[in-house]
Amino acid sequence: MDFNMKKLASDAGIFFTRAVQFTEEKFGQAEKTELDAHFESLLARADSTKNWTEKILRQTEVLLQPNPSARVEEFLYEKLDRKVPSRVTNGELLAQYMAEAASELGPTTPYGKTLIKVAEAEKHLGAAERDFIHTASINFLTPLRNFLEGDWKTISKERRLLQNRRLDLDASKARLKKAKAAEAKATCEGDTVPDFQETRPRNYILSASASATLEDTCRPPSWAEWKEDYPGGWRRPCFFLVPLNPSLTLARGCLSLPKDRKLWNDEVDKAEQELRVAQTEFDRQAEVTRLLLEGISSTHVNHLRCLHEFIESQTTYYAQCYRHMLDLQKQLGSSQGAIFPGTFVGTAEPASPPLSSTSPTTTAATMPMGPSVADLASPGEAALRLEEVAPPASGTRKARVLYDYEAADSSELALLADELITVYSLPGMDPDWLIGERGNKKGKVPVTYLELLS
Repeated sequence: MDFNMKKLASDAGIFFTRAVQFTEEKFGQAEKTELDAHFESLLARADSTKNWTEKILRQTEVLLQPNPSARVEEFLYEKLDRKVPSRVTNGELLAQYMAEAASELGPTTPYGKTLIKVAEAEKHLGAAERDFIHTASINFLTPLRNFLEGDWKTISKERRLLQNRRLDLDASKARLKKAKAAEAKATCEGDTVPDFQETRPRNYILSASASATLEDTCRPPSWAEWKEDYPGGWRRPCFFLVPLNPSLTLARGCLSLPKDRKLWNDEVDKAEQELRVAQTEFDRQAEVTRLLLEGISSTHVNHLRCLHEFIESQTTYYAQCYRHMLDLQKQLGSSQGAIFPGTFVGTAEPASPPLSSTSPTTTAATMPMGPSVADLASPGEAALRLEEVAPPASGTRKARVLYDYEAADSSELALLADELITVYSLPGMDPDWLIGERGNKKGKVPVTYLELLS
């Protein structure tokens, strides 16, 4: 491999110089150009956005895929730019085991029939989970990764360039300050010889041509030579170091005071020119970095939209799970009621219902539960003609239906969301059920599907 040794040495010298300068700034031994308060707030906001985006991304990945080994596998496939293999969900795997167990234990037995029904429900749950993971990955995880791997890397690169420009600017300020101080000292002390090592970076060395000139001037000069070249009188020869720049390569002997002052003036002019260039580059880089940091607001807007989409997909997923489990509960209750009466009963403390706009003071603060076996009509009661039941003289109320409800048998009344019906209770009825009337139709309705109106 071809190495450019000069460039390598130059980069190493610059790195060392900046490291020393940065350390001196940390210990308060060097001046530091401070950024304005607005710029500092933009930097802090960008850092917070990056840190919290990483945390949200990692935890969302844990939510969608709790298995750490599967997450590592997906990460490796993504880095290798290969398609992630299709993986069955836990619900689908459970459904497969249940179906195989039913076929072996007997699909016509009560246990086998129940296994088949539960396997079908678990299969639907697994498919819903797969859709949710796919949708959340596209609509939520991908934008977060794109920000961290794209926009944030660009911001970090420009911030590093800004830091280097600031160090160069501070070095130019320090050089100009030293040059002006040395010029003032030379003006006050006429016999002072310029020492440019005080104003040059630490990695400057004596050039080859300057060394050759230095050897020629080391011989003792004659009185005639000194008197001809320096009318002001003889002074002891002295030399100084200059940078590796052909246009500036120089080795001097003793100079008269006017020549010393001229060289100091030139050094101050050069320092001022370098400061102007460094200031221009710093201002340009600061503006570029500021524009990128202000773009964090657009990133927040984009992430907000993605967050809404994630919540929508999660709501759809849980609604599907609730519907599938409610159907399974109805199937198990209606099919097992004659064989194992009272074994499939709803929980005493029902969970929360799906999203709705009901008031917390209404009776609809619990999740709608399917009818228990004890509530379902037996074969002898199925022929009960509810239309012959007369409503009580008092105690009827209006109720608004919260969710759609499909009647399990002829003794129940099918409901549509947001419709108004008349409800009342009969002596001896289960408190979780009411008699509902809509026009000429009448039947039992679950209380948790209703919002009773005063």
